[in-house]
Amino acid sequence: MDFNVKKLACGAGLFFTRAVQYTEEKLGQAERTELDAHFENLMSRADSTKNWTEKIYRQTEVLLQPNPSARIEEFLYEKLDRKVPCRVTNSELLGQYMEDAAREFGAGSPYGSTLIMVGDCERRLGAAERDFLQTAAISFLNPLRNFLEGDWRTISKERRLMENLRLDLDSCKARLKKAKLAEAKATTPDFQETRPRNYVLSASASALWTEEVAKAEQELRVAQTEFDRQAEVTRLLLEGISSTHVNHLRCLNEFVEAQAVYYKQCHLHMQELQKELGNEDGLPNAFALNSLHSVGAEGSAEEDKTPVEAETLKIEEVQAPATGTRKAKVLYDYDAADSSEMSLLADEVRSQTATEE
Repeated sequence: MDFNVKKLACGAGLFFTRAVQYTEEKLGQAERTELDAHFENLMSRADSTKNWTEKIYRQTEVLLQPNPSARIEEFLYEKLDRKVPCRVTNSELLGQYMEDAAREFGAGSPYGSTLIMVGDCERRLGAAERDFLQTAAISFLNPLRNFLEGDWRTISKERRLMENLRLDLDSCKARLKKAKLAEAKATTPDFQETRPRNYVLSASASALWTEEVAKAEQELRVAQTEFDRQAEVTRLLLEGISSTHVNHLRCLNEFVEAQAVYYKQCHLHMQELQKELGNEDGLPNAFALNSLHSVGAEGSAEEDKTPVEAETLKIEEVQAPATGTRKAKVLYDYDAADSSEMSLLADEVRSQTATEE
């Protein structure tokens, strides 16, 4: 118990000394040991790296998981060291709803069959999104978080220790300066003093101050050694920020590669869906009409068509029945582009009678 009390008292005294030194420095009443310009640049670069890494990390989290509640849930699972449950993506959920609706409406109807095709595409988009989220978290988010929670905490701890040792060093310098002033005053006679001088007491005081000066010099040497050692350790850690930048650059390239793969997969899935919709016999010709309307004004636009547009069903390719009457219900409004076309209104029923030639 005595040892703990002494240790506590010593720590409290050291804290008080540092607080006094820090306050006097802020008030301009004490000198401060300044670091060299290279060291200051290293600390400034490290602070900037930490701040921007934190911002990029937070915004990437928002990009990958826009739902704040889901992010909090994942954070709690990680802190509890438990596996985060697999969450269905919004695209997969949409695809599931479309397929359920198609079963209720009837898979054989045009609307039901289209819902099935689009729902399957949405499921594939959701699976690609889930793969992208996992890859991005492993290759990009985790390294950034490891830096913030690992390397930066170590750097901050060593910097705080260096700052405390600097306060101790400056406090020792101030103590030595005061001791030397007191020693000089004790050894130098004051000729303006009118009272009789007690030379015995003066000699004793001078010896005490000389001993105090020697003790302060010894404490200063120890404090300077400890500060220099800690400053070197902190310098090495700060110089390691360059390696951190190289590592983050590699992770950034992997993140971009994952994004490129994800968007390429989405583009391929959508192209396949457009082909399926364009080749479906039971679907209306709205896709073909829209594509023709967009390119009908210019004859040269035919060369700029994508493969999907080229394979879309065209009006002139539709063959009317040999005989009988054919009825069709208009699903979408369409404005005629020229005199050779016909304007249509939604829900309008059109009839056409075909005769044999």
